[in-house]
Amino acid sequence: MNTALSVGIVLPVLTLCRRELTRFFRQRSRVIGACVQPLVFWVLVGAGFRASFRPPGLPEGTSYAEYAYPGIIAMVLLFTAIFATISVVEDRRAGFLQGVLVAPVGRTTIVLGQALGCMTLAVIQGLLFLALAPVAGVPLTARSVLAVTGVMALVAFGLSNLGLTIAWRLDSTQGFHAIMNLVLLPMWILSGALFPASGVPGWLGWAMVVNPMTYGLAAIRRCLYLELPAAAGSVPGLTVGLTVSVVFAIAAFAAAVMVARRKEM
Repeated sequence: MNTALSVGIVLPVLTLCRRELTRFFRQRSRVIGACVQPLVFWVLVGAGFRASFRPPGLPEGTSYAEYAYPGIIAMVLLFTAIFATISVVEDRRAGFLQGVLVAPVGRTTIVLGQALGCMTLAVIQGLLFLALAPVAGVPLTARSVLAVTGVMALVAFGLSNLGLTIAWRLDSTQGFHAIMNLVLLPMWILSGALFPASGVPGWLGWAMVVNPMTYGLAAIRRCLYLELPAAAGSVPGLTVGLTVSVVFAIAAFAAAVMVARRKEM
C-alpha cells in the first residue's frame, strides 16, 4: 500500500518539484535577477522615501527601509512563485505538459508537484533575503527565523497555486504578463508593503482588507518581530494572518486543481 502510494503520488510530486528547481538553477541569468532585483528595489525605495515617509503606528526611529523590508520579502515570494508558474505555459507549447497528462497521474498530483516546486523556489529566495534582516535593523532569533520560514512556505504555496490557476487557463506568456500587471502587482502594493492601511481613503482601505496578501504580509511582520510585538505596527494579529493565509492557500489549490481538470490540451 505504501509502495503504491509512493509510486502513484509521492514520486510524481517530487519529480515535478525537482524539475522546477533544476530548470531554475540552470538558468544563470534568472538566478542572478531573482537575487539582485529585490535588493536593488529595497535599496532604491528605502533611500527614496527615507526622508519624507514616517509610517504611522510604528515605534519612534523606525526607518522606511525597515518598514519596507517585510514587504520586499512578500514581493520575493509573490514574484518568484508567480513567475515560476509561467513554466506551465512553456511546457504546454513544448509538448511536455501533454506528455505528463497522458501519464497515469491525477491532475491533483500534477498541480501539487508544480506548486511545491514553485513554493520551494520562493522560500529559498526568501531565506536569502532574510539574511539581510540585521542590515534592515530587524532583530532575528532562531524562533523568529523558524516562524518566518513556515509563514513564507504557506504564503508561497497559496501564491503558487494562484499563479497555476491563471497559467493553466492561458496559452501565451504575453497573456500571463498582462494578468500579472493587472492583478498580481496591485495585490502586492495593496498588502501594506509600501504604505500602511491607516490614513488611506476608505475605498482603498477596503481593498486592502479583502486582499489576502495583506494577511500573509501581516503574518510575516508578526513573525519577524516575534519577540517585540509592538514593533510590527498596526497590522492584523498573527492568528488572523495565519488563518486567512491557510484559507487562501486551500482555496487557491482547489481552484488550480479545478482549472487543470477542465483544461483540454
